[in-house]
Amino acid sequence: MASEKNFNRRRFLSMAALTFTAAKLAPLNVLASTGNQHKDHYKNTNQSQTSFTEIKQVKAGLLNVGYAETGPANGQPVILLHGWPYDIQSYAEAAGLLAAKGYRVIVPHLRGHGSTQFLSAQTFRNGQQAAVALDIIALMDALNIKKAIIGGFDWGARTANIIAALWPERCKAMVSVNGYLINNLERNKQPLPPKAEWGWWYQYYFATDRGQLGYTANWHDFNKLIWKNISPKWDFDDATYERSAASFKNPDYVAIVIHNYRWRLSTAPGEAQYDVLEKQLAAAPVITVPTVTLDGDSDGVVPASDGSAFAKMFTGKHVHHIIKGAGHNLPQEAPRAFADAIMEADSFAK
Repeated sequence: MASEKNFNRRRFLSMAALTFTAAKLAPLNVLASTGNQHKDHYKNTNQSQTSFTEIKQVKAGLLNVGYAETGPANGQPVILLHGWPYDIQSYAEAAGLLAAKGYRVIVPHLRGHGSTQFLSAQTFRNGQQAAVALDIIALMDALNIKKAIIGGFDWGARTANIIAALWPERCKAMVSVNGYLINNLERNKQPLPPKAEWGWWYQYYFATDRGQLGYTANWHDFNKLIWKNISPKWDFDDATYERSAASFKNPDYVAIVIHNYRWRLSTAPGEAQYDVLEKQLAAAPVITVPTVTLDGDSDGVVPASDGSAFAKMFTGKHVHHIIKGAGHNLPQEAPRAFADAIMEADSFAK
């Protein structure tokens, strides 16, 4: 396993270097999405543009983390975590809505995204779930945040689930798009119905050498295709996509994405230092903190449900909502619905 890990590390780093050495991280002081919102109850009616006017940096654990912050410094901390293939811009409008209600909102770039950088070139570019979750715990420590409301979708929802399950003392309440997402590698080996397998096609592509080469060469168009396929009713424009695409120029981006999906399919190993945590996560720990779960009824990855299939995993106060017209990138497609869910979860914890 050690030799395979070293081989993977060299291959990931070399591929990323070939593609991105000449690329500089684009400025991240950019306006949030101007893509059209759905014509439903949660349409954002705030006419002013919401923007992250400053990207801050802080050393936390293995990383120098880039993050946006808005709202009063003494407000209730809210940490919002993005998914793949997205970045912090998924939360620009929702963060503004929450800041206006007095929340201190922190939106970090996950490892391999935006201005978040590894402190050491020798650190394995690991995308497994436990590593990403520990990044956020380290960020909270670095910012002296003892407890926060945590919200997320996709990778971000999984990370929020893990923190709420393993470190409930750090999570006041949670919002999780698509419910309970903690990975179990043995369960992941089991086949799904064809329709579900089709939805995960890119995972199998990434498991091949051809997929790694293809994603290294074509991540820009690949990610844009994913956006369209999994949010079919989201009428985003090119400028909206390009603002997020700037974050995919991170030199570790491809390595982190490829390892994340290969690890999930057990085609690439994780690191031994996370084995204890992964064993706990494989046991499907319940989540005791107050939780709001959300599904978009136009999600091209996870079909909307009534939440009953995963309800037993939330033993604290829990409600589930279906957001009309929203796809997989729910916080950006329906920012007011997401902000309302954060405030609802907060009310459960009071």
